[in-house]
Amino acid sequence: MMNPLLREIASRENLPTPAYFYDLSLLGKTVEAIKNSAADPRFKVHYALKANTDPVILKILSNAGFGADTVSGGEIRIALENGFIPSRIVYAGVGKSDAEIDYALVVEIGCFNVESLEELEVIAERAKRKGKKAPVALRVNPEIDAHTHHFITTGLAENKFGIPMSLLDEAVAYASGNDSLDLRGLHFHIGSQVTIAEPFVLLSQRINELQKKYEAMGVKFATINVGGGLGIDYEDPDLNPIPDFKSYFEAFAENLDIRSGQEIHFELGRSVVAQCGSLLTKCLFVKKGVEKRFVITDAGFTDLIRPAFYGAYHKIENLTSTSNESELYDVVGPICESSDVFGEKVSLPVTHRGDILALRSAGAYGAVMAMQYNGRALPSAIYSE
Repeated sequence: MMNPLLREIASRENLPTPAYFYDLSLLGKTVEAIKNSAADPRFKVHYALKANTDPVILKILSNAGFGADTVSGGEIRIALENGFIPSRIVYAGVGKSDAEIDYALVVEIGCFNVESLEELEVIAERAKRKGKKAPVALRVNPEIDAHTHHFITTGLAENKFGIPMSLLDEAVAYASGNDSLDLRGLHFHIGSQVTIAEPFVLLSQRINELQKKYEAMGVKFATINVGGGLGIDYEDPDLNPIPDFKSYFEAFAENLDIRSGQEIHFELGRSVVAQCGSLLTKCLFVKKGVEKRFVITDAGFTDLIRPAFYGAYHKIENLTSTSNESELYDVVGPICESSDVFGEKVSLPVTHRGDILALRSAGAYGAVMAMQYNGRALPSAIYSE
């Protein structure tokens, strides 16, 4: 059954396309589900800004009391501009520049998630220059396979992200012995779009082993940051509009040996905002090929790059067709690149020029990754009332 809210939006006259539509009611329900599932006072949730930096969405999330997970100085600035508390901002990323490190020190963020020994040394040096003590957590590659796409798997031994297990002892010794660093904890992120509990259970077990090892060496951690990675249902967003946060948080509550006074930090992005967003686009032409029919839309990979970038699936719906018959179409955009394809052999009601299509589950890694290649304008945003 077609989503009635999307149908109503699509029926509006002079609808600007391409545009992102955000269902703020669904976002609110998602936020409540997170807060209810993470009610344990030891659990602290940070929203990963890389998923979506729309200011309307950010203000809702900061008002809900979430912290911010950032990966650049620019994201720290955006977080601050939209109400996130500096002490609840964490900062990851393998390529932090000196200027970004200095900025993070000046605004006094909550923690640097450090990705290498080299970075640790630079943060210590920059902090010493400013007469500050930098709060740091060491991002560890726990050598756990998240069973997801290789572009978004981040927790294996040889990866640009994080510190390999073989170098962790050296990093812990340096961070705990440097007067310009405050070693707050360990940080992990094994990948994105994880839809089974097993990787989170394995991660908990690995963390338990590491904590026990370092406590025997006299090192205790005030925080453990388990990252994010919870997946969503791209196949049927209306059946499962809110991810299974309960099982996600329970995987850690039941398997992590949480120390007295210790905080467990989470960095959720996709699972917070993906389902509330859809990319709306207009059919410009229906082109008959030799063996195929092409629906050519006014949106392209400049507006939603995930399908072209790594073959990501988004459910495509025709919101305005009244036909009871269906056809198979390749849904493509107008960009001068052969990879500008949203879906092949997509079953849609008979589609005509002017029909409005929706690419669902596009609230995460959609508008935030939009570009102006081919001189195109960035997509606009529409919000539910």
